[in-house]
Amino acid sequence: MTIEEKREKVKQALLLYGVTDRAWVGDKTFEEQIEDSLKGGVTCIQLREKSLKEDEFLEEAKVIRKLTKEYQIPLIINDNVEIALASDADGVHVGQKDARAMEVRKRLGADKIIGVSARTVEQAKEAEQMGADYLGVGAVFGTTTKGDANKISMEVLKEICESVSIPVVAIGGVCEENILQLKGSGVAGVAVVSGIYAKPNIKESSKKLAELAKEITK
Repeated sequence: MTIEEKREKVKQALLLYGVTDRAWVGDKTFEEQIEDSLKGGVTCIQLREKSLKEDEFLEEAKVIRKLTKEYQIPLIINDNVEIALASDADGVHVGQKDARAMEVRKRLGADKIIGVSARTVEQAKEAEQMGADYLGVGAVFGTTTKGDANKISMEVLKEICESVSIPVVAIGGVCEENILQLKGSGVAGVAVVSGIYAKPNIKESSKKLAELAKEITK
């Protein structure tokens, strides 16, 4: 796969990037919720676990990996390179305080996908130089999912998109009511947590968000 082919594949996967959160598990299991989002049109899953033990996280990653393979979409593991390797996930997303993209690339190899969080043009450029395949930029709107996520302006988001050649996914409080505000920003898609998984009908919410995501990326 050429660099251009990989970049296009990653860009397509970012359209509706579902970020998991088991806080809303209720009538359905965690796996059932994820499958509902896949049925609705989520194009990528980031498995994010902050409190599971390592062995539990790995078992869960293997189950979700099997599910994403069925739907032929990438599975990205949040922060944990070891879990990504052991579960044969498609890649890893790391924050500014986590392992640097260059170090992660050495561990994962050329074919895996590496995403990096960025809030400034400088961080974005550095991540690209270090070998990141895409950037997660936010919080673009207010969010309760991540306590330390300060909001960034649309101007900064647009500036970041224009400063790099790798695709950008917007994250942070994105939902049906505000997603269209991102039109014209240059993002390849949106990463959504509660806008999908906190909804009573996850499949329908995902379907609607996927349609709106196509609108903002035209």
